[in-house]
Amino acid sequence: MKLFVDSANLAEIEESLARGFVAGITTNPSILAKEERTDFTEHIHKIIGLIRRFGREVPLSVEVFVDDPAEMLDQALKFVSAFRYPMLSVKVPIGWGELKVVAELRKRDIMVNCTCCMSFNQAYMAALAGANFVSLFYGRIKDIGYDARSVVEQTARAFREGGIRSEIIVGSIRHIADVNEALGAGAHIVTVPPKFFPALTQHPKTTEAVDQFLGDFRKWSEQA
Repeated sequence: MKLFVDSANLAEIEESLARGFVAGITTNPSILAKEERTDFTEHIHKIIGLIRRFGREVPLSVEVFVDDPAEMLDQALKFVSAFRYPMLSVKVPIGWGELKVVAELRKRDIMVNCTCCMSFNQAYMAALAGANFVSLFYGRIKDIGYDARSVVEQTARAFREGGIRSEIIVGSIRHIADVNEALGAGAHIVTVPPKFFPALTQHPKTTEAVDQFLGDFRKWSEQA
């Protein structure tokens, strides 16, 4: 089970990479649009530069931002040419026309993250088309009244029993509990907004134990 950083913010990515747990980075057009306006290609190059500075050749997902399948394929190939990063994963949304893009990219040995999956059948179709990663949107699945955990469990079971090698990414994380549930349900990867990472390392009983250890040692050393 792995944790990815769901961000395009350079400072957030750097802070996460510095702590050694990052197994990948995911971006999307909305995440990129939160950053100060700049050249798209230059910004992605800066993310790649950070990855390399920390010696981590991890998957980096960059999503196409056109809606015509032919244009998606053309843009994806331009990404590969422009970024020249071996672990680049092109994000392509799930859809009938889009599956053709997924299949064509995989024929060219280009990694694909098939995104915006809201159901088991979407994730399964993406995997059969050859996607390296399929992204299930946990929070959005909940928004439409479905049990997101069950969707992840069903997908994980089908992949395992069918020998499907695609990895399940769970995104659209809204709470720390979503991370725990998704991992428990069989997700291979959870991609997490950086604001949640510090809280994932904290527990009141940990603070209590550390304070006790330091306090006991301080008392002992003062008696010497």
